[in-house]
Parts: sequence; structure tokens; C-alpha cells
Amino acid sequence: MIKYFKSISLVLLLVMMSTLAFSQQVLDRIVAIVDDDIILESEVVQSAYLAALQMGIDPVKNAQEFQSLKEQVFNTLINKKVLLIQADKDTVEADERTIEYHLQQQMQQVAQQVGGEDKIEEYFGMSPVRVRKNYREQIEEELRITAVRDLKMTGITISRREVESFFKTHKDSLPEIKETVELSHILIKPEPGPEAVAEAKSEIEMIQQKLEEGADFSELAKQYSDDPGSAPRGGDLGFMSRGTFVRDFESAAFELEPGEISDIVRTEFGFHIIKLVERRGEKIHAQHILAAPEPSEDDQVRAAEKIKGIHSQLVNGANFSEMVEKYSQDETTIAKEGQLGQFEIDQLRQTAKEFVWALENIAEGEYSDPVKTQYGYHVLLLQKRQRPRSLDLEKDWERIKQMALENKKQQEFQKWVNEIKKEVYVEIKDVEFI
Repeated sequence: MIKYFKSISLVLLLVMMSTLAFSQQVLDRIVAIVDDDIILESEVVQSAYLAALQMGIDPVKNAQEFQSLKEQVFNTLINKKVLLIQADKDTVEADERTIEYHLQQQMQQVAQQVGGEDKIEEYFGMSPVRVRKNYREQIEEELRITAVRDLKMTGITISRREVESFFKTHKDSLPEIKETVELSHILIKPEPGPEAVAEAKSEIEMIQQKLEEGADFSELAKQYSDDPGSAPRGGDLGFMSRGTFVRDFESAAFELEPGEISDIVRTEFGFHIIKLVERRGEKIHAQHILAAPEPSEDDQVRAAEKIKGIHSQLVNGANFSEMVEKYSQDETTIAKEGQLGQFEIDQLRQTAKEFVWALENIAEGEYSDPVKTQYGYHVLLLQKRQRPRSLDLEKDWERIKQMALENKKQQEFQKWVNEIKKEVYVEIKDVEFI
């Protein structure tokens, strides 16, 4: 069965890293030919080690299981080559913006994993340009295969009888529903005071002076920028379309010519200097340096006192929706009466462990004590809590229906792949390595 990964970036990162680790251990030979393309033994071994890593399989201690995994990987690689041929026939292309998005994410992850952009060449034994090119090719292939699958699977439906049969057959192996909570919140952000704003402005003016004296933009971004996402890459933001960034930043960036550097631009995040690298139609490739005002200790105290006052009003009967509209500084949830959505507790432990602690001893409909996170100070409203339990056909009909539909699609897709393979030249050269 062909498996499609939810995170292209994570998979490709591991693939590239595993390539370096195992490429010198495998004496390459051709193990299969698909049309006019080949599959090498090293491809199969590297991909199998990657899959073992993801699944927690020790290739040495679980040798038999690893052998089976290699066979699955071998078949998957053949199917991938076949599907790319079909994508060519159907003229299925990957969206350029989506490729760039995943590529940008990927290169950021790589830089973080290897200790910085300047370490990429040392780690992979090839230039960052070559690493980027390899990633781009892999991302494009994965996206094209996904597009071919989606195109073929469009229109497939499932009946009630099929859902019931699926549940009866797979009931014992279906995943348990984990503990989940449905949350709303009010957020108060510590606002930088006048002194912090003045300090940030002074810093960006100093950086501007250095640029006017001929300093390198990328080096200054690495040294001074307060944007943790782009600073290690010299302030590189990649390609962006209109609507991607806040209005004032975007307006200034799109007015620049390639190679031109903006004046100081102020946004809600702080003070920026922007450099336009390249323009492609309605998309631009830009760099920036950010000087962000840092809230002082007094600013933090004011925010903490404010959230305590809001909490006191709520527990004394104030209307939550009205308090959200009046006080909350989370622009993404104000219109939804502060609703954050539904989360698995395990997920929150990874992304917002402070929320988990705050929710431990409260019941549905109650408020948490004020809690601080990297985003500011919150009061949480526990709308609903669902304890772990097994799936129930009536209670979880829609969820089970989606599982059954995906299972049906996967089976139909595999049948279709097998039909395509009859029309494509596939030669297995050597499977002794499996």
C-alpha cells in the first residue's frame, strides 16, 4: 500500500540526512528499471532506514521486520516511478507557490538541524544551492503524485452499509479517541512601553547607518535581526505574494526594485528594513531586518495585573463573549468569541504545556487561573472535555465514515496503480538484497 506522508518537510529532511549516513555503506547497483528510469539499491536501503526510524524499528534487533520493510519500500519506489509517468501523461504539474512554500520550510528546518545555514555544505558534502535543488525536485515529485491521486479519487463515495462493514471488520484495530478539550480564551499581550519602542528605533537607525556605509545586508540580518525565523538565513523571506504579510510591510516591499533597500518601515511587530532580491510577476523575493521592541519587566507586570482583573470579573459573573470583544488581543479569535478550537491533550503537551497544567483541575464551563505563555497572558474557558474512549459507531459516525472512505480510496487507488503498471515497462533486476 502506498503511504502519503502528512509532513513533506519532515520526511524530506530525514531522507537527505539518511542519505549522508548510509550512502557510503551501500555498493550501488540497479535493482529495478521502470520505463527509462532506474531504482538503485542505495535508494531502497536509505528509504527503509528512514521508515524504520519513523516507526521505531531497530534494523539490527528486528532484522526480519526490517527485511519486510525493505520489500514494502521497494514496491513503493516502483509505484512512485509509475505514478510520475502517469503524471506526465496527464500533464499534472505541481503549483509553483506550494513548491516554494515547502522548500522554504525545508531549508529552514535543515539549517536548524545542522546548526546554521553556514553548516549545510559541511554536513551534506554539497553546496546549499545543490541541497536546495535536490529538495525542490523531491518536493515537486511528492506534490505531483499527490495531485494524481487526488484527481483519480475525486468522486469516490461510500454507502452506509460499507461504513458499517468497515467498522465491524476493523473495530478492534481502530485507534482510541484520545482525551480532548475544547477551549476559548482571552489573551492580553505585554505591550512595549515608550522606552522599549525608542530603544528598538535607535537600533534600526544604527543598522540603517551601517547599510549606508556599505555593510552587507545578510550579515547585518544575521547579527541584529529579531526575527528568529529569517535571521539565520540573512533575513531571507523567500518568495511571497500579495496578502502574505501585514499591510505596511507589504506595501513598502512591493514598491521596491530588485536590489533596492527600503527606508525604515514600522509595523505591529516593530521596525523593519527591507531589501528586494527578485521580482517574478506578482511575487517578490525579499529580505528584512527587524528591530522588535521588547516589553520591559514593568510592561509584563501591567499585562499580568490586567489579566488578573479580567479573571476576577469572569468568576464574578461577567459575560465571557463581551469580555472577549472588549479586552482580548488575539485578532484571530475575537470574531469567534475567543474560540480556539478542539485539541488533543497530547498535542497541547507538545505545543502549549502551560495550558495543560492550567486545565488539570477545572470542569466544563469553568475558567482557568491566569496562565502565561510565549504569546502573553490568558484566561481559558473549558468549553468541553472528552475523556479517552473507544470509537462508537453512532457517536463517531462522521469520523468512522471518513476512515472508511479513505480506506476505500486507498484500495481503489492501489487497483488503479496495478492497472497502470501493466502498461509500463517494469523489470526487476535483483531482489536478493531484500
